[in-house]
Amino acid sequence: MTQTILKALSGNAVRPYPIWMMRQAGRHLPEYLKIRSNAKDFIDFCFSPDKAAEVTLQPVRRYDMDAAILFADILLVPIALGRDVKFIKGTGPVLNPITVQDIQKMSCDMSVLTPVYETVSKVRSDLAKEKTLIGFCGGPWTVATYMIEGRGSPKKEMAKRFAYENIEAMDDLLHHLADASADYLINQAKAGADVLKIFESWAENLAPDLFDRLVMSPTRQIIDKIRSKGIKTPIIGFPRGAGLNAVRYANNLPLDGCAAGTDVPMEMFRAQIPKNMCTQGNLDPLALRIGGDTLRSSVQSVLDSLSGPHIFNLGHGVAPDVKIENVQAVISHVRTGDGHYV
Repeated sequence: MTQTILKALSGNAVRPYPIWMMRQAGRHLPEYLKIRSNAKDFIDFCFSPDKAAEVTLQPVRRYDMDAAILFADILLVPIALGRDVKFIKGTGPVLNPITVQDIQKMSCDMSVLTPVYETVSKVRSDLAKEKTLIGFCGGPWTVATYMIEGRGSPKKEMAKRFAYENIEAMDDLLHHLADASADYLINQAKAGADVLKIFESWAENLAPDLFDRLVMSPTRQIIDKIRSKGIKTPIIGFPRGAGLNAVRYANNLPLDGCAAGTDVPMEMFRAQIPKNMCTQGNLDPLALRIGGDTLRSSVQSVLDSLSGPHIFNLGHGVAPDVKIENVQAVISHVRTGDGHYV
């Protein structure tokens, strides 16, 4: 049986729409929390193939999703680049802010990411053939913002200032990240990933020239390197919050699919990107949390806006307080035209 997501990414208008959800393997599932409680810390969890494979598979078992997405994190690549990454409860990821001097002497040890490829292999061997396994990396600019600022921040002003004031160092950092990210995705594909995704989660509020330099150029570097190695695995890009820059992103990068955030009018987006390009998105994650009639109308509104090849998903990720019944209702609605909303 052919995977429905691969059909959509080949330019076919699959109906009902295939569906999975970003961050579907996570804190809203009791079975995830049980395994998470036995991990030393989050990094250890990501680098434990048995645990990571199990939580990758959990939402497919519970919800019959059309895809599993690798349980990992976008900040594993900086570890391969020699940076210290910690996840602190209540704070999130914390890194030592990188300097120009650090970038000048940066080296890479991709062997530290070997456990991730083992996870991919384990999942693919246990996943039904008709289900898709999605591997991923963070977009170089998004990962760079954490490396420069030391943690997540609302406006990314420090990272953007660094990009303006340290042009050569910023370009070098993005080059290192793109090169390592390409290798990371190549190895995921070789281990069994059916689709690769680039999460450029902080693509918003960038001037067009800065967007070209910080997002488009390193993303193109990633894709070019993957293809140069003979890897034909479909690639989805996700320039979240990029506004009209997302249209140029979809039109000017050799992608098979482009994901859209909640803020994107899908009818307008579809009209401005390649005809057979697969879109993905873009249900409001807050509606998924609220449930009931709000969720019902939000799902239908997204469905009414769609045409062509599309993968149904959220505009961002599943929140920890999402009710399992709400996820089940969305899946039923997408597949049958109706769902039991509570």
